[in-house]
Amino acid sequence: MKHQAEIGIFGGTGIYDSGLLQDTNEISIDTPYGKPSDTITIGDFKDRKIAFMPRHGKKHTIPPHMINYKANIWAFKELGVKRIIAPSAVGSLKEEFAPGHFALPSQFLDFTKSRDGSFSENGRVIHISVADPFCPELQDLILKVAQNQKITMHKDCTYVCIEGPRFSTKAESKFFRTTDADIIGMTLVPECQLAREAQICYVSISSITDYDVWAGKPVTAKEVLETISKNVVLTKNLLTSIIDKIPKTRGCYCEKALSEAEF
Repeated sequence: MKHQAEIGIFGGTGIYDSGLLQDTNEISIDTPYGKPSDTITIGDFKDRKIAFMPRHGKKHTIPPHMINYKANIWAFKELGVKRIIAPSAVGSLKEEFAPGHFALPSQFLDFTKSRDGSFSENGRVIHISVADPFCPELQDLILKVAQNQKITMHKDCTYVCIEGPRFSTKAESKFFRTTDADIIGMTLVPECQLAREAQICYVSISSITDYDVWAGKPVTAKEVLETISKNVVLTKNLLTSIIDKIPKTRGCYCEKALSEAEF
């Protein structure tokens, strides 16, 4: 392929362009799984080639349960992407995880219902390990950058992924709190597990926007967007510093994920 990139960024809710890249090209990619969420912007950040895609589309027209996760990951793989940084908006399931804070998931609970979560096909079965679903190298880097920038970043978090696009009922929200999970969102699964099948390093940066409905106040899209708008600048500052510090070579197990996943 003519265009190549080494780092991919999925723009989450509120982040529809990277605002970071120079000398950009906007490209369309067809995949065996259909169209990705939108065109992909490829550009330079210092001496790194970056690919950016808004997972909900540039105008936020694709709800979480209708995102073509397989096409998105395949498109990044086709471009040569080795690492994916994935900002997203989440709700909090714990009092100390306040709106405006950030969280770094290390585990997830999958409560999605209708999503195609594997590149397994007839004749090929992939039993991918997601015991530790996220790249440890990228996680360590993000924690250090957040600490340097004095950003409140909760680590070792469990992310409950629900189907959406609706928010939870009070009963559901209270149930999710009993699992001892920390945050709740709609896009992590199957995005992270497909990245693992593609042997791409993946890390999620979760921007906490609300207390979900367990706290006695119904969540509204307006409230979420107001908090996101305040965190967008912090998210972009994080991305700026993270990209600059990512090693040129990988020292993690992500690139060998398929070595013991297929019979």
